[in-house]
Amino acid sequence: MKYITIIEDDIALNNGIVLALKGLNYAFRQYYTIGEFHHTDHTDLIILDINLPDGNGFDFLKKLRQSSNVPVIILTANDLETDEVMGLELGADDYITKPFSLMVLRARIDKVLKKTYNAVNNVYTDEKFSFDFDKMEFLKSNIPVELSKTEQKLLRMLIEHKNQTLTREFLIDRIWTDGADFVDENALSVTINRLRKKLNATDYIQTIYGIGYVWRTS
Repeated sequence: MKYITIIEDDIALNNGIVLALKGLNYAFRQYYTIGEFHHTDHTDLIILDINLPDGNGFDFLKKLRQSSNVPVIILTANDLETDEVMGLELGADDYITKPFSLMVLRARIDKVLKKTYNAVNNVYTDEKFSFDFDKMEFLKSNIPVELSKTEQKLLRMLIEHKNQTLTREFLIDRIWTDGADFVDENALSVTINRLRKKLNATDYIQTIYGIGYVWRTS
């Protein structure tokens, strides 16, 4: 299940996007102003209008990119080339001008999500870590680290959504998927602590108190 956030003040268009994508294993959060969006809400992609009642989408995107690399598709009536260039330079993954085909939007969303999935889902590397999830090889400063299956699932979820705060409820639901009716919340805390210790990743795996956890890259 992929979570898509729509920030679009045109109610008919907002609802139309949901209807067009319904049944494609997407869940939606529909907002009509910038102020309704909460940065702690988990999302896999944001569809963003530029001209909103309480602010400018470009300003929102600029602020968002300071803490998150979640994919963003700009959807706007602004068809000037300078606006498109600005949007892309600020970090948008795509720029679509109105009017547009919902089939085209659907294809663009699939492309962005697939690109993002492929980019982070198999291999992650930085100056300290190298994780190959397909081969189940995990290196810390070029030293192999052995992770349990649960720790691998948790790490993969954090890496897939790096710089995004994931709630405890979301992580428990995604990691313990064996059909158990009840999972002790302490199990997540224990797994987080083990993962931090094995990877020496206290600076990377950060606790957002009262909400959940985030893999912070900067």
